[in-house]
Parts: sequence; C-alpha cells; structure tokens
Amino acid sequence: MEDVMRLANSGVVWIIATLVLTVVIFQAIKFIMLAAGASKEIGMSRGEVHSALKTGAIAAIGPSFAIIIVAISLIPLLGDPLTLMRIGIIGSAPIESVGATLGAEAYGTELGSSGFNYQAFTTVVWTLCLGGVGWLVFTALATKSMSRVEKKVTNKSEKSKKTMTIITTAAMVAAFGNLASAEMIKGFAYVLVVITSSLTMILFTSLANKHQLNWLREWSLGFSIIAGLFVGYFAL
Repeated sequence: MEDVMRLANSGVVWIIATLVLTVVIFQAIKFIMLAAGASKEIGMSRGEVHSALKTGAIAAIGPSFAIIIVAISLIPLLGDPLTLMRIGIIGSAPIESVGATLGAEAYGTELGSSGFNYQAFTTVVWTLCLGGVGWLVFTALATKSMSRVEKKVTNKSEKSKKTMTIITTAAMVAAFGNLASAEMIKGFAYVLVVITSSLTMILFTSLANKHQLNWLREWSLGFSIIAGLFVGYFAL
C-alpha cells in the first residue's frame, strides 16, 4: 500500500492533475465571462449580474462541505493529486467514492487493504475516468444542438415559451426531489432535516420577496443549508 501511495503522489500524477485543474479553472472563468457578455443581450444590469454571481458562490458553499469530507477520506486511499483531480472535475462526492470502491472490487480487493497494489490502483483510475466521461462528452457535443432546439420551441408562440418554462422547472424539481427522497427514506431524522431546510428556504424567500431584500434572497439557500445541518447534527 505504501508503494502504491508513492506512485499516487508522484510528480507525474501531480503534473497531470495540475493540468486538468488548470483547464477546469479556465473553463469556469470563461463561462463567467460569456455569461456576463450575454447578460447585456437579455437586458440584465451590472448589479443583477453581480447578484447572480454572488448567489451562485453562496449556493456552492453547502455542497462543498460534503465534497471536502469525502476528499479527506479518499486522500489516504488514492493519494492527493488523483483525489484533487477527480473532485475538481466532477465534484460529485458520492460518485467518486462509489467509483473508487467498485474499481477496487472489480480487481478483487478493497480500498486500503493489503491487496491494493499498482494494478488495483490503475483499475480504480480507469473506472473513475471512464465513469465520468459520459456526461462530459454529451455536454461537449449536445449543448449547442439543445440550445437551438430550445430557441425553436420558445420562438413559436408565447404558449410554447410558458410550456418550456414549466418543463425546465419540473425537471429541476424532479432532480432535487429525487435526491431528497433518496435521503428521506433512511429514517425520520432525514425527513426532519429535509422539512426544516425546505421550510427555512420558503420562509426566507417569502420575506425577501415581501420586503424586497435582495441580500436575503441571495443568502436564503445558505441559511436553509445551515438550518438543515443544525437539525441534522442533533437529530442524527
């Protein structure tokens, strides 16, 4: 296991991880620049753009805690650069941890065990990389065509535009509802956390809309996450 960790933390792996993270950081900056440029076309003010960026940054704080915890647990098993590269690209802590476990089991061993050798480590790396390539390729190839389809549908009529709004909203509700329901079936404590977070979000959003408090609207998700963590700490 010590020999595997020396390989996992070698200079070559660090160089690859650094290059990958550099690309990811460049993409993030480029996306922000493109979004800021497109905001003028749809009539957004500079203040609204800054507010949107601030809201996105705040919303990213909560999910990052879970990723950090998983990253810390994976570092002793997979090394610093590979963990940093995978979490930096995908950012999905459950998928990365499950993928690493499945890769080790496919080779016939377990993460951190005495049988976790070079070949097992290589199997884990291939499992993680191939497991995440699907949505990356789909995003690269299908984003433009999906955008054209969306424009064709919304430009037909006002009814089509409303229908598209309903569909996209329903998709978001379904996605987050699926994630929440998967946790709620684990027990009453999990149900309590979801209910607390939901009610907190509704409360702060309503107050923000009623009193025109933009700062409260931006921080509403952060407050709901803190409320959920607080209740979860004592309930679990």
